[in-house]
Order: sequence, then structure tokens, then C-alpha cells
Amino acid sequence: MVAAGNRELIRSLTTIKSNIDSGVFQAVQYAGIAALEGPQDCVAEMKRIYEERRQIALQGLKELGWNISLPKGTIYLWVPVPPGFNSTEFAELVLEKAAVVITPGLGYGKYGDGYFRISLTLDTERLQEAFARMKKAFGSLFD
Repeated sequence: MVAAGNRELIRSLTTIKSNIDSGVFQAVQYAGIAALEGPQDCVAEMKRIYEERRQIALQGLKELGWNISLPKGTIYLWVPVPPGFNSTEFAELVLEKAAVVITPGLGYGKYGDGYFRISLTLDTERLQEAFARMKKAFGSLFD
């Protein structure tokens, strides 16, 4: 858009124009409508899968010494690192000792340090394997 005129009017025109004729590509909007109005059995199945993975992760964390509250809806778990570690040090330790990749919270900003992230997007079997490796390498981290 190119326009010339009073600064306040142009600012208002820019705001209105961006809200009137700019937005998500129309084909994507139609795809969203189809997804919301179509069969929902795949949604229920994915919900079941993520709930199963969340339970595996929570149980694995509990066996390692964490007591994490049940998150209500997420594909990630945000977990505090054990005392004496920052998020990067702990992620490196887990990689070296258990050959498991966890994401250090520092990657999400300075307030993320002190936490790590576990993704529930992995296959159930891989998630179980990761916790088995961590248990073998560390036992309980809080003993």
C-alpha cells in the first residue's frame, strides 16, 4: 500500500487495511473449516496417544525421582533440572550417560534455564526406551 497524507490518518488507514484484506491464505482457511467440520475420530485417537505418552513420561520421571503435576494438555513436559545443574549441563549429562536427547530450557530464553523439555511427539516405544536408558544410567537422581 502506498498512501500520502496526514500522519495519523495514514496510521489509521494502515491498521484498518491490514485487518481487512490481509490474513491467512484462503486455501488454508478452507482446510481449517474442513478439519473442524469433518470426522473427529482421528482427533480422539491422537488425544489417546498423547495421553498414553504423557503417562509413560510422568511414570518415567517419577521413577527417576521427579514428582511432576499432571499437565492438562500439551505435547511437551517442562521439567525442573536436579539441584546443582543448569539446563545445559543437565542436558549434556543425560546425552553423555544415557544417550538421550532432552532440550535445555535455556534455549527458550533466560527464564527457561533450570528446566528441560521432553517432547511427547516421539513414538511410544522410543519414549519408553529413553526412560529405560535414563533409569539404567542414573537410577534415581534425587537419592
